[in-house]
Parts: sequence; C-alpha cells; structure tokens
Amino acid sequence: MGLLGIVLGLALLVGLAFRGWSVLLLAPIAALVAALLSGEPLLAHWTQTFMPSAAQFLAQFFPLFLLGALFGKLMEDSGSVTVIADAMIRKLGQGRAVLAVVLAGAIVTFGGVSLFVAFFVLAPMATQVFRAASVPRRLMPAAIALGTSTFTMSAFPGTPSIQNAIPMPFFGTTPFAAPGLGIIASIIMLVFGMAWLNRVEAAARKAGEGFGDAPAVDTNTVEDGLRERAATAHEFDTAELTRGGPSSSAPSLLLASLPLVVVILVNMAMSLVILPRLDLSYLAEARFGGTSLAGVGGVWAVITALACAIVVVLAINFRRLSAVRATIDAGANASVLPVLSVASLVGFGAVVAAMPAFQIVSDWVLGIGGGPLVSLAAATNILSALTGSASGGLTIALDALGGTYLERAAAIGMDPALLHRVAVMASGTLDSLPHNGAVVTLLAVCGVTHREGYRDIVMVGIVGAMIALVAVIMLGSLFGSF
Repeated sequence: MGLLGIVLGLALLVGLAFRGWSVLLLAPIAALVAALLSGEPLLAHWTQTFMPSAAQFLAQFFPLFLLGALFGKLMEDSGSVTVIADAMIRKLGQGRAVLAVVLAGAIVTFGGVSLFVAFFVLAPMATQVFRAASVPRRLMPAAIALGTSTFTMSAFPGTPSIQNAIPMPFFGTTPFAAPGLGIIASIIMLVFGMAWLNRVEAAARKAGEGFGDAPAVDTNTVEDGLRERAATAHEFDTAELTRGGPSSSAPSLLLASLPLVVVILVNMAMSLVILPRLDLSYLAEARFGGTSLAGVGGVWAVITALACAIVVVLAINFRRLSAVRATIDAGANASVLPVLSVASLVGFGAVVAAMPAFQIVSDWVLGIGGGPLVSLAAATNILSALTGSASGGLTIALDALGGTYLERAAAIGMDPALLHRVAVMASGTLDSLPHNGAVVTLLAVCGVTHREGYRDIVMVGIVGAMIALVAVIMLGSLFGSF
C-alpha cells in the first residue's frame, strides 16, 4: 500500500497540475495521500516533514528567486532586453533569422534575464524577422527554446540560472563546476539544435511553406490561464509581466549590455577569486548554521552578481524608467509564487522520501548500472519529467539521494563538480514534456499549437540535451571533471 500511495500521490500532483491547478495546494494534498495510504501520521508529516523541507528550500534559494526576478523585470522595463535582442537580429539579418533568435535568447538568459521575460520579449521580435525571412512560424518556439532553455540553463559554466545554483549547497560546488565539460555540452546542444532547425527550415522552403497566416499574438494577455502551469518552471510569475513602469526610451546597446556583463564578471570573480581568499571560519559557528564556504559560496556568488547588476541597471536607467517603484514592486512580487510553488514540490518530495516504501524506489534508482553518474541522471530525469519542473525535480532528487551520491563519488575519487554538472543537465532534458509550464507558455506566446511546434522543441530541448548529457557522462567517466 505504501508504494501505491506514492504512485497515487504523484499521479494526483501531475494530473491536476497539468490542468492548471495550483501546486501550492496540490503538493500538500498529494503528500497527505501518500502518507495516508502508507499508514503514516498525516498532520505530523505536513507540519514536521513537508513544511521544514519547503522552508529549507526557501531559506537557501529565495534570494536567488527574488533578485533574479527583479533583475529580469528591470531589464525588461528599461528596454534593455529588447535593445540587445533587436541588435542581434539586425546584425545577422533575415538570411540567418533562426540563428539570430537563438543567439539573442542565449545572450540575455546567460546574462541573468528570466526565462519568461525573454519569451515575451523575443516572441514579437521573432515574429517580425521570421515573417520577413519567410521562415515558418512553427519554428519560433524551438528557436527561442534552444537559445533560452538548453545550454544557457544547464550546461554553460557560470550560468546564473536557478537550476545551476541548486546543486551547489549539496555538493559544495560553484556555478563554474566542470567548465570544460559544460562548454562541450553547450556546443553539442547548440550545433545539434541548429542543424535540426536548419534542416526543417530548408525542407519548408523546398515545399514552398512560408511564415503562415496565423494572427498576431497579444503577449500582454496570452498569459491568462497559464500562470499556475508556469509557476514551477522558472523564477518569474507571468502575472507580473504586464505590470510595472516601462521606459519611454531605450538605452544604447552598450548601456543595455553592461548589466549582463556585470553578472558574468562578478559571478566569476566571487566564485574563483574573492570568496576563496576570505577568512570565513565564522560560518562554522552555530549562529550561522554550522556551515562552510562550500555550503554557501556558490549561492553567495550568484546573488552578489545579480545584486551588483541590479544596481548598475538602476543607475543607468533611473531617469528613463517611468515608474521605478512599480517596476521594482512587480519584479519582487514576480518571485513569490514560483519560489513557493517549487518549495511545495520539495516538501512533497520530502514526505515521499520519508515513507517506508520509498526504500524500494531508492534501492531501484541506486541499483541502476553505470555508476553514480548514470543513476543520478536517471533519477533527476524521471523526477523532472513527472513534476514538469527542472528545479523541482532536481531538488527532490538531491534532497532524497544527494548525500548518498556524494558518498559514492567520494569512495571512487570522483569530483563533486562532475555530479553537479550531470545533475543540472539531467534536470533540463525530460522536464520539457508537453505539460511543462515553460513549454505551454512558449507555444502560447508564439501562437503555435503543440501539434505544430512541439516536435521541434523535443528535438532541440530533449534529444539534443540527452546527447550532450550522454557525452558528459562518458567523458566524465573516462577523464574525470575538467
């Protein structure tokens, strides 16, 4: 009955979340279903298992959600994201419309701009350039996804994405974990994705297929009905996209790009130079949780980088922003629903892991052949697929089994940085199933149905990512982390 309870609880969570029900409510209900059928005390698991685990996630990662959403909103309302994307598209021209959209998305998301902000800015611009170049509209979601949701989310070293931050407290790593492997994986994802999109574009041109006659999509209203689905997919609440105070004039390309450069440089300096040289022995004191630099350094580096970038974007655009307080309020508010939604998923995972029957699941996962890398990749893939959330699936996997994987890695002399990179990349593969909030939102803002555009998302977001993940596991197993 215990195993049945876990399965039914998960089915309830996945099924109703796909239909747009709030994870804030579904996660505790699903956890209680699992506990009920396992004969476990319900209230105890809700208040003593579910809530402490959710609270721990908030304590560790709320600053990242808050600053990430605020930075994204400031970059959006200042017009900086539009300026950067427009410059990339104009530079490459209509002849390379697909590549222009991919690179524009990659630049802004690697610079710290929220995924959903990038979606809503890039979609109208991609519509214009795709129409002018006679590239089918159905390729827009895959092109945007390739640039925003693949290598810049999970593989490229130093990316400030929440997914890249989650393993850091578990493994004592930095955002630059396994940089060589991350770069190789990024190249594989980009090359494979572009090869597929170019192949489909060429076939469409040969068949005489143009952009299409679908009506333009109003990105100011398209998020209606998608909010709950999107809440677990990234750190930005789509309801706040239309709020705030947009700038009446745009900055120059140099000024628009400066905050992104600040994110990258400060993140690198904090991770590799500044924090390692500081005397942080006081962290071992009980009042600071008895931790160490390895436990907090990675998160500190990213939040410092985002904080510095926020100061820069405000200094550059303070007079240009029509309503600074409204923009700041919208950015701060945009972080709340996503972080609580993912924390609720983590709480559900903690209750499931506390069930006696979970030992069966744990033994099966840990018994997968190929060593800890293969087992970790499989566990993270499965949980991310079921929850439709890369961050939720990744955290549940590491909460339940992260310590075990770290012990197994230490026993064979494996660098934790390799575990970090594999875990993050695994979270960004099967999470892109049809019920994923980011997929649903992206298709909606592009005015494309699942039938029209999802196959190409699968190829660039799942198949390409899987090939890169397999390559990293093989190289890491042979040569270790580099």
